[in-house]
Amino acid sequence: MTIAWVYLFIASCFEVCWIYSLKVLDMKKIAQISHSTIFSDIKPLEALLPLLGYIAFGLGNIYFFSQSMKTIPASTAFAVWMGLALIFSKAVGILVFKEAFNTQQLVFTAIVLVGIIGLKWFE
Repeated sequence: MTIAWVYLFIASCFEVCWIYSLKVLDMKKIAQISHSTIFSDIKPLEALLPLLGYIAFGLGNIYFFSQSMKTIPASTAFAVWMGLALIFSKAVGILVFKEAFNTQQLVFTAIVLVGIIGLKWFE
């Protein structure tokens, strides 16, 4: 049973990485890539990296989430998965992207965390 919760935690981490790879994805830069220079210059590869991350993190997210739902009820797994992704994405936004936050956001994020703990505790 514990491994399913680990899978759910990993899936949430992949979800956050997926979200932020989407944030930094620039389709205009990808559209400007010339097929003749893709292997001779590093710039096209830098533009493709967020797209490759988007694909890899999305697939990892789906895989680990589906593995967790083999044991954890779907509604519980979904609530915990989204709650953890919300908390982790808020933390990444604040720590990495220097997004503003206030006390009210902290309080309501803590309420989400209490709900996640409650779902795990009373499973």
